[in-house]
Amino acid sequence: MRGPAAVTAGGTSVSATDDTARGVTGEDEVVDLCRELIRFDTSNYGDHSGPGERKAAEWVAGKLAEVGLEPKIFESHPGRASTVARIEGEDPSRPALLIHGHLDVVPANATDWTHDPFSGEIADGCVWGRGAVDMKDMDAMTLAVVRDRLRSGRRPPRDIVLAFLADEEAGGTYGARHLVDHHPDLFEGVTEAISEVGGFSFTVNERRRLYLIQTAEKGMHWMKLTVAGTAGHGSMIHRDNAITELSEAVARLGRHTFPVRVTKTTRAFLDELGDALGTELDPEDMESTLARLGGIAKLIGATLSNTANPTQLGAGYKVNVIPGEATAHVDGRFLPGYEEEFLADLDRILGPKVRREDVHSDKAVETSFDGGLVEAMQAALLAEDPIAKAVPYMLSGGTDAKSFDDLGIRGFGFAPLKLPPELDFAGMFHGVDERVPVDGLRFGVRVLDRFIDAS
Repeated sequence: MRGPAAVTAGGTSVSATDDTARGVTGEDEVVDLCRELIRFDTSNYGDHSGPGERKAAEWVAGKLAEVGLEPKIFESHPGRASTVARIEGEDPSRPALLIHGHLDVVPANATDWTHDPFSGEIADGCVWGRGAVDMKDMDAMTLAVVRDRLRSGRRPPRDIVLAFLADEEAGGTYGARHLVDHHPDLFEGVTEAISEVGGFSFTVNERRRLYLIQTAEKGMHWMKLTVAGTAGHGSMIHRDNAITELSEAVARLGRHTFPVRVTKTTRAFLDELGDALGTELDPEDMESTLARLGGIAKLIGATLSNTANPTQLGAGYKVNVIPGEATAHVDGRFLPGYEEEFLADLDRILGPKVRREDVHSDKAVETSFDGGLVEAMQAALLAEDPIAKAVPYMLSGGTDAKSFDDLGIRGFGFAPLKLPPELDFAGMFHGVDERVPVDGLRFGVRVLDRFIDAS
C-alpha cells in the first residue's frame, strides 16, 4: 500500500490518519470490521418487528466519515436505514461505479449454532455469525478497501457510489427500492455495479480455480394461495374442506418438476466448467451434471429450471371447527425469459379452486459477460491467484441489483473470496453456522483494491 497522503473525497480534504501512520491497511482491519458488523443484530423478519438497520447504518456512516467522506443516512421507515456516500474519482467525466451491499440479515436461532450468531467469534480460521457471507463480509471488505485508499491518498479512477442498504432480505422495499424511487439522484452517472453472491471460488483441480461472477438472477413471485371452503362442525362429513383442497394443491406444486430451460448464462457456465473438467456437461441429465459440481450444486441446480417451494401453511382456529378458508405461502422463482410459462404452469398445477396472489414480485435480470468491468475482475483475480478464471453464472435467488436495473445500471455479483474446497459455501447462505474464512476476507480486500484500480 502507498504511504500517507491527502485526498479529496466528496469535496472534503483528508489528511493522513493515525491508522496510516501506524501502517494499518485494509487487510489488517477487514476482519474486525466484519466482526463488528455481525454484532449488530439486523435481523429482518419482513414485518418491521426486528431491530432494523439504523444502528449499523450509523456505524458504517461513522467509519466513512472518519476518512473524510460525507455519508448520508436515509430512513424509509422507523429503524429501516441505508447509508450512501460518493467518492470523487480522478476522472469525473467517466461513468460512475456503484458498490452496494445490504446490512440486514435473515433471523437466526442461537440454540442451533455452534457459536452465537451475533458474536462475530473467530474459530477454526473463520469469522462466525449471521451475515458472515450474506453479506456483511462484502460490506466489511468494501469498508476496508475504501478506508485504506482514502487514508493513503489513492483516489479511484472514476467516481464510486457506496450504498449500504436496508431490507434486501425482504425484497428491498425499504432499502434499494426506496432509494431508486425517491432518491435516484444519488446514482447519477452510474452505469455499472458490483455486489453480492459472486466472485467466490470453485476449485476444479490443481490447475484451475473458477471464480463465479453473477451476471443473472432469477425473478421472484412470493405468493399467497387461498382456498375457500364450507365451514362447519369437525364431527360432520364435509366434501368442501378448504384444508383438504389446499393441501392437495400444495402437494402437487411441491412435488412438481419444472422442465429444464438453459439460459445463455447457464449455458456459458456449463461450457466453461466442461472445458475445465475436460468433458461435456449435459444440462438435460441433471443428476450427472450436478454430481460434478460438488458444493455449488445447490446454487447451480436451481438455475436449470423454474422453482416453486411451499414455505408456510395456515388454517383453522379450533380442532372441532372446519375452517372456511385455508392459506399457504410459496416462494416462486422464474428464469429470465420464462415468467409467462411459469405463471401458466402454476395455475395449471394448482387448479381452479386455488386463488393465487403476489405478496412480492420482481423481475429476472441478465447481462452479458463482457466489457471493461469483466476484464478488470479477471485481471484482479489472476493477480492474486495464478490459476484463477472468472466465469459467468446465474443466481437462483434475488438481490438489490433488480432495483438498480431500473436505473439502467448493469449489475454483477462480485464479492471475491478464495475458499477452501471443502467449505459448503452454498450451505452458508441462510444456514446454521454461517461463517467466512479469515484468509478469504483478506484475499477479497486485495482483489477489490486491484479491481478498483483496473475498473
